[in-house]
Parts: sequence; structure tokens; C-alpha cells
Amino acid sequence: MIVLLFVIHVAIALALVGTVLLQKSEGGALGMGGGGMSGFMTGRSTANLLTRTTGILAAAFFVTSVLLVVLSNRTQAQRSLLDQPPPSTQETPAAPAPPLTPAPPPTPPEPSPPLQK
Repeated sequence: MIVLLFVIHVAIALALVGTVLLQKSEGGALGMGGGGMSGFMTGRSTANLLTRTTGILAAAFFVTSVLLVVLSNRTQAQRSLLDQPPPSTQETPAAPAPPLTPAPPPTPPEPSPPLQK
């Protein structure tokens, strides 16, 4: 049931995005909208239809959102934050690091014996 409702929810969301993108831009904020839209639907009928469709899709989106939350919470046990013990975030302290000792100075190399002929 939840999966079917989720698929419907996604379809409504995609349709809502599509109808919002089809609407004419008010004020031409990006300089894109407006222009010569000639075709099967022009003028006020397009604006009225898209406005009404956007409202219906938005209402359906909210209804499916609430239904998804209600159905997903129904399968889980009711829990309250006040009933739960606080999470223990305190960790055991780490052992202190041993003190750093300076490295012994390097020993000078032994001088090599002179070459004899």
C-alpha cells in the first residue's frame, strides 16, 4: 500500500513541476517567459487551466504526503523522547601517551684505516 502511494506521490510531484514550468513568467525575471505563444491554447484560458491544475496537484501532493507519514508511522511502535533514556555519549578516556624521550645522538662513523701500497 505504501509503495503504491509513494509511486502516486512521485507522479503527482513530477506533474506539479511540469505545470509550474509551463506557466507564464510574471515580470520576466530571467527574460525568458512571455513571448509569442501561439498554438492551441492562448491567453486567459491557459492561465486559468494551469492555475487550477497547479492548485489541484498541490492539494493532492499535500494529501499524499500526510497519508505517507500516517501509514509509515502506523507500522512502528509509538515512542516518546521523554520515555527513552538519554543516549550515553560519554566515552572512556584514552590512556595518556607515554612521555616523549629525545632520540640518542648519532654516533660518528669510525675512521677508515689508511690505504697501504
